[in-house]
Amino acid sequence: MYKKLFYNFIFLLYLEFLYGLFTYSSYLRISIINIVLFTLINSIIVTLLTTVFNDKINKIISYIIYSILPVWYSVYYIFNKVFKTTFSISLFKIADQALQFGWNTVLSILQNIYFILLLFVPLVLIIISNKNNKENKIIKKKKNIIILLVLLVLSILIYGFNIIIQGKGDNSTYRLYFKINNNALNIERLGVINASILDIERGIFGFKEEVKVVDENNLLEEDDSLFDYGYNVLDIELPDNSISNYIKNTSGTKKNKYTGMFNNYNLIYIVAESFSELAVSEKLTPTLYKLVNNGFVFENFYSSNNASTIGGEFGALTGLYADMSILSRWRSGNNYYPYGIGNVFKNLNYSTFAYHNNSYLFQDRNIYLKSQGFDNFKGCYNGMEKLINCNIWPQSDVEMIDATVSDYINRDRFMVYYMTVSGHFYYGFSENAMAVKNRSLVNDLPYSENVRGYIATQIELDKSLELLLKKLDEANKLDNTVIVLVADHYPYNLTLNEVNEMSSYQRDSVVGVNKNNLIIYNSKMKKVNVSKVGMPTDIIPTVYNLFGIDYDSRLFMGSDLLSDSLGLAYFTNSSWVTDKGIYYASSGEFKGEDVSSDYISNINSIVSNKRSISRQIINNNYYNQIKFK
Repeated sequence: MYKKLFYNFIFLLYLEFLYGLFTYSSYLRISIINIVLFTLINSIIVTLLTTVFNDKINKIISYIIYSILPVWYSVYYIFNKVFKTTFSISLFKIADQALQFGWNTVLSILQNIYFILLLFVPLVLIIISNKNNKENKIIKKKKNIIILLVLLVLSILIYGFNIIIQGKGDNSTYRLYFKINNNALNIERLGVINASILDIERGIFGFKEEVKVVDENNLLEEDDSLFDYGYNVLDIELPDNSISNYIKNTSGTKKNKYTGMFNNYNLIYIVAESFSELAVSEKLTPTLYKLVNNGFVFENFYSSNNASTIGGEFGALTGLYADMSILSRWRSGNNYYPYGIGNVFKNLNYSTFAYHNNSYLFQDRNIYLKSQGFDNFKGCYNGMEKLINCNIWPQSDVEMIDATVSDYINRDRFMVYYMTVSGHFYYGFSENAMAVKNRSLVNDLPYSENVRGYIATQIELDKSLELLLKKLDEANKLDNTVIVLVADHYPYNLTLNEVNEMSSYQRDSVVGVNKNNLIIYNSKMKKVNVSKVGMPTDIIPTVYNLFGIDYDSRLFMGSDLLSDSLGLAYFTNSSWVTDKGIYYASSGEFKGEDVSSDYISNINSIVSNKRSISRQIINNNYYNQIKFK
């Protein structure tokens, strides 16, 4: 019995640390302690399950457990490899994302087959061990079961004591269990099995997160502006619940000298697949270079890869932070979005249009864009296939722009949304039509094939923007049209080394890879440099302020980048950036100016609040409960 317990402990620990060593660059001491102690609990449970029955059934149970676990770890690992974000049980509700890119998933499995095979080593050893293993008589089994139950209770008590002595600080083990819901950090700090159990339990029974109200204004430098423009806050009647309590305790963001700057202008809003500042160059992507370095120039903007394309699109369209657990509800189209960008501009008598050059059905884009106010969304197989070649992968952004501009160019006022696809992985010249199309332009670059292929796909995006500007200019609509462009995420299919081939400095895998450009451009405006830190959730409030739209800034978890509000970008595991520096949630390390521990704790609370309130707004269809006067 003791030998079996020891083997189970070693095997389970092997699976956890194998996953960790292949996924993370380092392990914190606290993570190692948590994983070892929880693995002890699991190993006792597994030993019990493989001890209480007769020899044959015990062996079968052993085989089942050690067959399922490698598959489970493989799912977490391969998903992370393909989408560079953490797997969650909630993803079963949106499984078509993985199925749509089935070949990419298969390819990733083949590329990582050595890791998967290593996961099955315990199963092989157990099969070998069971051939020569014979259990003792039933009377001794009863004694062993009692011993195991006593050990189980003791190991649970030890684990509980471990949680207590680690304290209740920001992102502590205690808070991960009882106060905050962060699946990415759970996996890293607690281990895959532990995090999976929490994920399943919270998915079934829900989880009420702690919301600690923090006055963001106390974290800002003293406002020395001469004018008080008032706040972007409306007289609205809020329901009586915890979300409203949070909103009532936030002041919202101030209007500013840019409020209404683009009143009555046209808007073309683009979410660009895998766009990165790394692909912007005056020679290869001159139009992108022009748009990035003119208009509003955002010097400290970050993408946030959470939940892949649909997560990036969600943040860019709602001003809320995406979470795996809410994306199925977002896709259902059943929520009310009064500030959906299509709804807002349609109510201002703009002609609104939405386009995508891949399948219109993918991820239910046709449904959730309708909830945003786009009634005439067009993609491949509901009209776009008649206009462009939908039978290649990825499809051409140039073809999409060329085929659709005539829909709106002669309208009095228009608001157009594009979700591009030319920049999608994989980037090899044998598998990416856009990389092949523009290969001759990148052949001489001193980079690896994947990097050259990626840049070739961004050249296609650049050409589409060149065409768009040309068409607008020819129709005399360029001067009164605003172009907004943001990435759905950085090109996460590239390895960190490949990303750094293009970078002028060494980027890390948590924050640095997400550094990006945001384009807000008008041909007639003077260049404005914006040093404030920002992220995709900030774009909608910024655009609404620029267009002079009446909105309540408290209802977004992003904020106007041109206001004096706190500049903040945060990422999947709750690491963050402000103008003071960078905080890494995994290690608790802060790099930057000298700041107090209270400052770090307050920002941690703000990040946790914004993530939690975003979830609650969607899960409770909160906007539908507000009475707008």
